[in-house]
Amino acid sequence: MDIAFGLIGGLGLFLYGMNVMAAGLEKSAGDKLKRFIEILTSNRFMGVVVGALVTMVVQSSSATTVMVVGFVNAGVMKLTQAVGVIMGANIGTTITAQLVSINLTAIAPISVGIGVGIWLFTSNRKVKNFAEIIIGFGILFLGMDMMKHAVKPLRQYEGFTNLLLSFGQPNITDRVLAILTGFGITAIIQSSSATTGILIALASQGLLPIESAFPVILGTNIGTCVTAMISSIGANKTAKRAALVHLLFNVIGTVLFAILLAKPTIHFVTQWSDDPARQLANAHTLFNISNTLLLVWFVPLFVYAAKKIIPYDQNEERQIRGIKYIDDRILETPSIAIGQVSREVLHMGNVALESYKYSIEAFFKTDVKLAQETFKVEKIVNDMERQISSYLLKVSNTEISGKQREMIEGFFNTINDIERVGDHADNLAELAIYRVENKLDFSDKALEELRIMHERVEKSYREALTALRSADMQMAQRVIEREGEIDHMEKMLRANHISRLNKQQCIPGSGVIFLDIISNLERIADHSSNIALAVMDLNKK
Repeated sequence: MDIAFGLIGGLGLFLYGMNVMAAGLEKSAGDKLKRFIEILTSNRFMGVVVGALVTMVVQSSSATTVMVVGFVNAGVMKLTQAVGVIMGANIGTTITAQLVSINLTAIAPISVGIGVGIWLFTSNRKVKNFAEIIIGFGILFLGMDMMKHAVKPLRQYEGFTNLLLSFGQPNITDRVLAILTGFGITAIIQSSSATTGILIALASQGLLPIESAFPVILGTNIGTCVTAMISSIGANKTAKRAALVHLLFNVIGTVLFAILLAKPTIHFVTQWSDDPARQLANAHTLFNISNTLLLVWFVPLFVYAAKKIIPYDQNEERQIRGIKYIDDRILETPSIAIGQVSREVLHMGNVALESYKYSIEAFFKTDVKLAQETFKVEKIVNDMERQISSYLLKVSNTEISGKQREMIEGFFNTINDIERVGDHADNLAELAIYRVENKLDFSDKALEELRIMHERVEKSYREALTALRSADMQMAQRVIEREGEIDHMEKMLRANHISRLNKQQCIPGSGVIFLDIISNLERIADHSSNIALAVMDLNKK
């Protein structure tokens, strides 16, 4: 029991330290990660580099692959881009193994002490992030040391040592058993780095020679696919294909090395170092780099296979009106998640614009079907507001900067304004139906005035969305200034129409509808101005 408790406790510290260090790295490099994703092209080699760098930061190839599934699901990344990133993630995850294979136990307590000291006595956010990296680094090695001491007594158990030694036998049964062991442990722990840490702890105590450890390491690379496969449940077909490519890549690489390249790899690492822990870490790195270099040339074949296994659906590329860009899997990197929220808010704005256009056309064309379409789209706008609000709450509970928190507050206000635009479109559609059902006529002058005001309002709302997309301060200022003009226009049109009513140039029923329409149009202009003000406020800070 002492061995089990020691191993579990050490593994817990190891995983916690890795998470703390990864959180510090992500907060320090969050914006850089966003830029890495933005510069991605269909070039698979660039994808490999980005995948390796991102995984070095988040300290988990599983986390990177889950994020990639989220990116593909949200339309940030194409499948061909995703494959390169997935391959690079396998290289990036070897950094953890390289770190823990070096005996740095002596400096671990010092690292924790210095990190905590810095964290307590500074208010600078960047310095605190750096302190978290140091703290996580120290805790990781304390956990590693604890695992090493926990497994030390296992040398006395002949059955256990014989089992481990059998993994290195050349027969197929033992090799498959070793691969399945690596797969099973990694699937349960959900971290190939943690499994590798356990193996290095065993190797450092002389319990696991490289001949036995290498097939287990191969199995961990398949086990790490389980997280992404589970994550792809509920995602679109392209995201499922990304998770499938991850599995195909690791399975093919494992089979290739298990059958053909195991002996050359083991020979190379044993010539390079006499330390069993270093041999294991080097074998892990060599396998992942070599596997990527060998298979990166076959990315089109992986994509082709994934599309054959998960067939193309004609409805896949239909235009999406609802939520399109946000995905919980992207929350691992808050800076990227916030960028996706920005895209989703703009998408919501365009859906609301579609609702408004249907409603105003329904009035001018006296078309009830267009009004009914407005109601359908407006429900989508309401649903989008709920989902974006929920997502913003999730992002706000992650580790984000003060600037990012201000952006989230601005997004809350903006989606509320957009949702209100949808409500006014809904009102306009109801007025259009009322006009049709009651066969109300309007004078040419009244219709002309409504059309002129509508064109001003639509222009104002479109420019507000453009300012939101491009952070165009000048355009935002124009929207704000035009809002005053539209307010004046609404008062003038109201006075003109009351004059026509007094002169009996319009029937009372039409007059009420006219006044309700210009009131709704004026409110849409107000919300457009609010969106522009939010753009101005955020970019002034």
